[in-house]
Amino acid sequence: MIDVKGRWALVTGAARGIGYGAALVLAKQGCNLVLHGRTKEHCDKVLKEVLTLGVQAYAVGAEFSDLAQVEAMLSEIDRNGTQIDILLNNAGIQVAYRTDYLSTPASDFEKSFLINTTAPMMILYHFLPKMKERGFGRIVNTTSGIRLEAEQAGYSASKAALDKVTMDLAARFEGTDICINLTDPGWCRTDLGGSQAPNSPESSLPGVVVGAFIENKKSGRNFAASEFYGMTLEEAVAKAENDFPPYGGNVAYV
Repeated sequence: MIDVKGRWALVTGAARGIGYGAALVLAKQGCNLVLHGRTKEHCDKVLKEVLTLGVQAYAVGAEFSDLAQVEAMLSEIDRNGTQIDILLNNAGIQVAYRTDYLSTPASDFEKSFLINTTAPMMILYHFLPKMKERGFGRIVNTTSGIRLEAEQAGYSASKAALDKVTMDLAARFEGTDICINLTDPGWCRTDLGGSQAPNSPESSLPGVVVGAFIENKKSGRNFAASEFYGMTLEEAVAKAENDFPPYGGNVAYV
């Protein structure tokens, strides 16, 4: 398991839910944090908490449906001179559940792809060349296990697209110390998952962060968080390194 103390991580969607918990796990390991929310103010609570853990941290704001805001956020991080070593692309949206799924509007796809696919990849493309220059990086993109749900077409299509571009890119870095992987947090009671979801946000930990700590130079995995619940971080990372095969693109996840 790598030592992240003193490194910098960008966690998107850090203001609440799964991103909030992931930020705290990283801070407890001594990792400095750039915390993203739709506005900086949304991150006030998590920022205050991670600072009490003795790390450096600051908040940035961007609405991911507006790519100009994404670019402004990236420019702010660059101006601050922050070297991002770890990227947790956690932020996402489920725009609607369409009972009349044959009437799904085009806007469902447009907004879903902007937030769930395009923005995360623009962030990844921004920081990956610098990771390549330094010879180190950890990128974890958050996917979804949703299948056979025509009612959520915009969401599921955007996550499937994120899977595809992530895995295609991961193949280029397999065997290097830049590890690009997916994580599936499961169906959790968050603003995205809704109050009827069977799992608490805490059940996604430590699974959603194991990709930040692996050291076996393997990319192209999907770390389903349910497989790690109840483990210590050390146990979870060992399992991630030893028990997860490459993602094949047609596996049904929990």
